[in-house]
Amino acid sequence: MSAKRSFRVSVWLVAGVATFGVAQDAWSKPKRGERHGWITAQSRYGKGSISAPTRPGQWGPEVRLPGGTWISCKLDCKNTLRAETIDFWRERENELPDCGRC
Repeated sequence: MSAKRSFRVSVWLVAGVATFGVAQDAWSKPKRGERHGWITAQSRYGKGSISAPTRPGQWGPEVRLPGGTWISCKLDCKNTLRAETIDFWRERENELPDCGRC
């Protein structure tokens, strides 16, 4: 490999690492005026509760599910977290048709 080509590859690698570092830093820090933190949601049907981090997202606040997936908060992050985790199946029971009418 020529010295000129080696230099170009080095420059591209350094630029890529620098860009990745800046992107990671910008993603993890909230912008001025934006809030993020932790919320705790209580089950509507029992004594369960769950806590999760929140962050500002591209289209509004987001909450992290236990598997690590970040989802957009619908109306508010507490209800989204509750409905998508501890009350997930209970919320969907009411959506199923009654088999007596099938």
